[in-house]
Amino acid sequence: MAKYEHLPIYRSAFEYLIYCENTVKGFSRYHKYTHGSDLRNTAREMVKLIIRANNSRIKTSVLEDLRICLEESKLILRICKELKAFKNFQSFEIAINQVTNISRQAEGWLKSMRQKESGPNSVCVGVGRT
Repeated sequence: MAKYEHLPIYRSAFEYLIYCENTVKGFSRYHKYTHGSDLRNTAREMVKLIIRANNSRIKTSVLEDLRICLEESKLILRICKELKAFKNFQSFEIAINQVTNISRQAEGWLKSMRQKESGPNSVCVGVGRT
C-alpha cells in the first residue's frame, strides 16, 4: 500500500476534516444532525477518496469522484451559510477556502494524471506550427 501521509492534498483534506468536526460541534441541534452530519460525511469521504486515488493504478476515475465530492462539500457549506448554521461568517470563510484549496490540488493532480495517461508520445495538434 502506498504512503499517503506525505501528500499535501491529504494533509489539507485531513485538516479540513478536523475543522469540520470542531465546527459542527457549535451548530444548533437541528443543523448539527442534518447539514452538519452531511458536512462531516463528505469531509470523511474526501479523505478516503484521496487515499484510494493514491493507491489506485488508474487514478483519474477516483479523482473525478473526488471532484464531485468537493462540489458537494461546497454546496453543503453554502447551504449551512444560508441557514446561518455557522456561528459566524469567519467559520464559513475558513471552511470554503479550505475546500477551494483542496479542489485546486485535486484538479492539478487530475490534470497531471491525464497527461501521464495520454503518454509522452502523444502528438499535440497545432503545436510547433507556424
